[in-house]
This record gives sequence, C-alpha cells and structure tokens, in this order.
Amino acid sequence: MIEIEKVTKSYGETVVVDDISITLPSGGVTSIIGPNGAGKSTLLSMIGRLLSPDAGSIQVDGLDVSKTPSDVLARRLSLLRQDNHMAARLTVRDLVTFGRYPYSKGRYTVEDERHVGDALRFLGLEACADRFLDELSGGQRQRAFVAMVMCQNTDYVLLDEPLNNLDIKHAVEIMRLVRRAADEFRKTVIVVLHDINMASAYSDHIIAMKNGRIVAHGAMQEVIQQDLLSEIYETQIAVESLNGRRIAVY
Repeated sequence: MIEIEKVTKSYGETVVVDDISITLPSGGVTSIIGPNGAGKSTLLSMIGRLLSPDAGSIQVDGLDVSKTPSDVLARRLSLLRQDNHMAARLTVRDLVTFGRYPYSKGRYTVEDERHVGDALRFLGLEACADRFLDELSGGQRQRAFVAMVMCQNTDYVLLDEPLNNLDIKHAVEIMRLVRRAADEFRKTVIVVLHDINMASAYSDHIIAMKNGRIVAHGAMQEVIQQDLLSEIYETQIAVESLNGRRIAVY
C-alpha cells in the first residue's frame, strides 16, 4: 500500500498540496479527480519522487520514497508523466525497452526482450514496433508510453492524465488497458483524470481533490454523488445510473 502522511508542497506562497494524509489501497484502479489547480498531478509526482514534499512522508510498501535508492524504487513503482515527450528519434521498441533499465542498466537480456514483447502485445503495438514515434498517431504514441511503463513490471503504476489530447476511441482504449492491467496482472494503478465519467466507469476507488486538499475518497459509488461533485467543480452536475455505473451530466 501507499501511505501518505501529512504531505505538503508549496511554490512560493502558494500551497499546492495542503497537509494530506491518506492510505491508498493495494490492487485495482484508483483515480484522482478534481478541478484544475487542485493538486492532483503534484501529489502523484511526489508519490513517484519527481517532486519532493516540503513536509511529511510517503511510503510504498514500507519503503520511504525520499530515502529508497532509485533502482530499488523503480522496480516497485513506475510513473508516466503528463509531458511524456522524447527529444531523440526513437522507435516504439526502443522506447518500450527503456522500461527495463532498472533491471538491466542498459545490458539487455533475453528476459528483458521477453518483457518488451509482452508489453508490445498487451498494448497492441506489434505491427508498429519498428516505426518511429513521430510517425505514429497521438493514440499510438500514448500507448507506446504506457507500454514502456508496463514493461517496467512494477506493482504500482502511476499515470498522470494519460488521456490528454486523445479522442474518445483512444481514451477508452487506454482505460480498458488500465483496467486489464489491474485485473489480469494484479497491478495497483493510480491515475489522474479530468474526465469524471472515465473515472466512474473504470475505477474501484476515487480520490476527489480541491484547493490542495482531499475532500472525498472511497469507492466509486461513494464519490460520484451529485451534491459532492457540484461542490467540488463549482457547477451544477447531475448524476444518473446506467448499467450499474454512475454517469455525471453537466
């Protein structure tokens, strides 16, 4: 499990994450939702050690994120950043192979090749494995970055707004793969989402943030509530039921 204890992060006088304490459950998909500026990506970045908290601590299965050696943490936790652009001209296979670096340190083995092949198959990228990233559609590129993270083969997978700039088809494809990763491979996936209905459709647990604080968390049915969402987003939101799921209408 991931234990967050009294974590705070500020930029100058602006508090972005404000004294947050929460335990994130192991297994399944946990989505973090909330309006712009709520602190969602900052919290995820601190869990993934891209940022250091100003106060508080974060532990992953008892490992202190701030003190654990990078190669040890990278075998337990992987992170897909929001700005996942590569300057170098790489093929899809080259990119996915980067996911094996914590294990091989660049001296790739047959075992690494097996993981790369598995990730390419899981994301449906075998046909374009040897194409360059700049030759792909936006949806294919995003799947390639997700494949890199999956190839890292960690228990915990953090995804920061993986649906950015994707159309509905490709967004649904990514979320279905996220759901499969949790169900078939027993991954714990924590994903920052702007789309309330994607969170409702694919999440086991939802954390709702506003102004740097957690205002609600729990099972999907507990958080996808009309009054709660209307207050968080400061706009009128109706919630309807469809096939056992709650749908936000706004």
